[in-house]
This record gives sequence, structure tokens and C-alpha cells, in this order.
Amino acid sequence: MSRPAISLDACGLAAAYGAGQGSAEANVREALTRIDALEPSLGAFATLERERALELAAGLDRDRAAGVPMGPLAGVPMALKANMCWKGVEAHCGSRVLAGYKPPYTATFVQRLLDAGAIPVGMTHMDEFAMGSSGENSAYGVPRNPWDTRRTPGGSSSGSAASVASGMVTIALGSDTGGSVRQPAAFCGIAGFKPTYGRVSRYGLVAFGSSLDQVSPFARSVRDIERVMQVISGVDHADSTSAQLPALEPEFSESGVRGLRIGIPREYFPAALNGDVRARLEEAKRKWVELGATLVDVELPHTEHAIPTYYVVATAEASSNLARYDGIRYGPRVEGDGSLQSMFAATRAAGFGPEVKRRILLGTYVLSSGYYDAWYNRALRVRRLLRQDFDLAFQKVDLIIGPTAPTPAFLLGEKASDPVAMYLSDVMTAPVSLAGIPALSIPCGFVEEAGVQLPIGMQVIGPALADARVLHAGRVFEAATEHHLRRPPEGQPKAAGTNPGVRA
Repeated sequence: MSRPAISLDACGLAAAYGAGQGSAEANVREALTRIDALEPSLGAFATLERERALELAAGLDRDRAAGVPMGPLAGVPMALKANMCWKGVEAHCGSRVLAGYKPPYTATFVQRLLDAGAIPVGMTHMDEFAMGSSGENSAYGVPRNPWDTRRTPGGSSSGSAASVASGMVTIALGSDTGGSVRQPAAFCGIAGFKPTYGRVSRYGLVAFGSSLDQVSPFARSVRDIERVMQVISGVDHADSTSAQLPALEPEFSESGVRGLRIGIPREYFPAALNGDVRARLEEAKRKWVELGATLVDVELPHTEHAIPTYYVVATAEASSNLARYDGIRYGPRVEGDGSLQSMFAATRAAGFGPEVKRRILLGTYVLSSGYYDAWYNRALRVRRLLRQDFDLAFQKVDLIIGPTAPTPAFLLGEKASDPVAMYLSDVMTAPVSLAGIPALSIPCGFVEEAGVQLPIGMQVIGPALADARVLHAGRVFEAATEHHLRRPPEGQPKAAGTNPGVRA
């Protein structure tokens, strides 16, 4: 098998390509070869855009030969989540209701990556409309964790996380609504970053919860995350929620994190926290102290209300956003008995999966007359309290750390019949999403379960717009440890129940 895709940070791939070393076409062919070898056991990709990727690579090689300046990500193979618009490429969002839908335009963040020379090789599997924490809610296929194919890679950005962790691609994009990039990053032992809300344009991201969704990158190193953020961040006048700020510029400091005050919220270390996760976080705390940071106890008292608040706000927004899928404007149509209402009902019944239907019903209920004030308005008030908790904590500290997820990656099927248990997978990530602040998940150690080594993720959280500070601290911690250098075992057998294969 060919070698894994190499981190930009590890070898300066983009810089080397711009200097005339190697070829973009060779990079893409290497990525496709690795995908072909690993895809039967991992099932990360929904579609592969082989010809289009090779055409883009050939165009880059011609431009470089002609002396055209190369972008910062020139020749880098990458993957996109299947809820992102790339003109002419199927974006089914893991749902049958959008089967065959090919957007007529390209998302702002995708275009910025293309302009920087990155080469998307395909679209990755995901929970339907980004609703899930395990990848099991997809209508098309269930991705597997590269560390143990019996386990989930997390969700909803399942395929993107698995594609980076396995070395199929160098970078990938996911979307984070309540933890859908940070939790899979933790389960797969890679870096995943949710920016401050509005820092990256959402134009061209198919909506789930409009006040929560954020385009978020995966990579094997924090430095690679920073490189991607430099490209995709910045104001976009096509998105009314875009922050009026220039592209992110990384922070560099010779003092590292010395003197930084790092908050430790007791609410993120409850008695029920998995013992192995707690042990790895205690080791991480000691490492922060060794690096010169000061640990400070802080309180986030409304954390316990985050999950119910999230599932009121997010489902209310989902019920509104998904009302457009009625068989008229997008995707396939089911005629029903011939009436308009019957066509709506039949199309949605056939197109949406159980979890999406559950959330639409819940969201419609909390927005309905007589219940709006009791549920939705109350959830908005609690959301403000959660934001205030963070604001008060950040008056005392510069950053906050805690576990990304309460457990290591769990077995596929383990929580499929218990929606509440599945929702609790986001207990550490949902508060950050509701507050709209930046957070990074990076590996902080490993645990052994049933003879298998599984990664544990640590979440580094910052105040609003302190994205560069969060990434700088994560980069310093990463440089002082070796957790991010470990790679999943290869050659695992194809697990039963993998997806039937990608469309190429």
C-alpha cells in the first residue's frame, strides 16, 4: 500500500510543491490509491470525483510550469462533507430526500480552497442532515473508525474524520453544530476545530441549525488547521451571519503558553466521567503546568442544561430549515394520492430517516402555538445564561480545557436504540456551540479497550474571536507531546455492514 497522505506541517507539502518539487497529479493519484485500498474497510466516502480531481491537479501542474504563483494549499488532496456545495457534485446530505441533488453553485469556503490550490477528491459520508453522533443515521453507509472498525468514528462528520485519520487525505472539512467535528476528531485521534460563529462563511453549507452550524476543518496537526483557517475564514457578503473580519492570522510566541491562565471547570469532570478519560486529562493538566501555564478552577453552572437546551434550539431550527424539502424544489418526488398535501407527506415519509423525523417533530412541537414560550423561548433564555457562564469564566482565565467526549469511541450499534444516550455524547461540546465560541479538539492520550488502543481528545476552548489564541495553545501542547504522531493500525478486515461502496 502507498504511504499515507503527509501532513503539511510535517513536510511542507504545499511549499515544496510551489518550489517545483513533486506534482499535484502524483499527490492526487497517491491519495486515490490509498482510498481504494482502505475504503472497503472504512466506508468514508459517499462519492469520489476522480476525473475532476485529476483535471484540477493537471491544471495546477501546467500553471506551475508556466510560472504562475501557487496558492498556500497547492496540490493538497482533501475531502468535503456531503452537505457542502461544489457545483455539479452530488450533495445528498446523507438523506434520500436529496438523492441525486447537484448544486448549481460552489460554496464560498469551497471556492476559497480551490483558489488556494487544494484538490477535493470526493464527498464523505455523514449522519443524515448532520443529525447524529455516530454516523449511523446515514441513508447510504456507515463509516468505521480507523482505530477499530467495530467502532464509530463519531458524528456527524464521520467520513471526513475517518478519511484524515486513516491518511486517505491530508485535510477535510466537516460541519459542527453541537460537536460534529470535535467529537469525531477525538474518537479518531486527530485535530478538529470549531471556529467562532461567523468566522467562516456558511454560504453553501446545507443548513441544519442556522444559529449553530459552523464549517470546521480536520487535520493531523494544529498547524495544518491554521493553514486551512487562513484560507477559508474572512468576511463573505453572501452570508449575512459572516463576521466583518479579515482572514485569521496565526499567533506565534517564543514564550509558548507560559503565563497563560487555563480554566478547569468542575462541571466537565463529573463523577460519571469515564475513568480512562479522566486519567488522560489529568496527565494533560500536568503537561500544561510543565509548559508554564497556570491552572485555575472555574465554574460553568448551567452546563447541565446544555443538552436539553441544544435539542430544543437545534430541532426548532431544523424543523424550519427542512420544511423546504417537499418534493417540489429538490430531490426525488413521491406523488401520493395526487393531492399536494399527500405529495408533501409521501415525499417526506420516504425521504427522511427516523432521526430526522424525530427532530422535525420535536422542533415543530416546541415552536407550536401554546408551547413556544414554554419551550423555545425558555431555551433561548438558558442559552444566554450559558454564554454568560463563559463570559464570566473568561474574566478569570485565558482558555478553558476539558474532555471533548465523556468516553472513547463506542461500538457501532451500542447506542443506536437509545437516542438520549446518543445525545449525551455531545455533553461536553454542546455548551460551546450554544455560546458561539471557538474550540479545538486534539489528542491527549490513549486507552486500551478489548485489546485495542483508542485515542482520547482534549477540548481547548477560548472566548469569542480568540480563534488564533486557541490554535496557538493547541499547537504548543501538540509540539510537547507525541499523541498526534500515532497512527491507526492498517490491514483491518472489512467489517460486516459497511456501505456498499462509493460512486466514482
